[in-house]
Amino acid sequence: MHAEEMAEEFPVITIDSDALDAARTLAEHRLPGIIVTDESGRPYAVLPASQVVRFIVPQYVQDDPSLAGVLNESMADRAADKLGGKKVREVLPEHLVDVPAANADDTIIEVAALMARYRSPLIAVMQEGKLRGVITASRVLEAALKH
Repeated sequence: MHAEEMAEEFPVITIDSDALDAARTLAEHRLPGIIVTDESGRPYAVLPASQVVRFIVPQYVQDDPSLAGVLNESMADRAADKLGGKKVREVLPEHLVDVPAANADDTIIEVAALMARYRSPLIAVMQEGKLRGVITASRVLEAALKH
């Protein structure tokens, strides 16, 4: 199976999109992540939902998870406010910038190798310089287990 056969339509955002809107897109569609494009529409990065979740958790709680229990509900309800006014480029993890896209004719193993190497929950699929879709890790597993 080739990448073009596994690719699905998927929401895409730009590096200058509002980070809070990106978080809402991830939440509303229950996405594992989202492809971020540059100004020209070419894939630039992958923004995993787990990184957005991590961004809304205060650093002191990340350092000591036992402190999460001392936060009251009103503070927890406002956690996403940290994303307000920020652009996606400000919350992108450096290790997921410039994640290479798969070519439409790449095999399932080539796509899986990219995902594994970059620890990315999804990969963009390109054909003739255009974004043709996205492959999620669950789609790769589904295709691999089918045989």
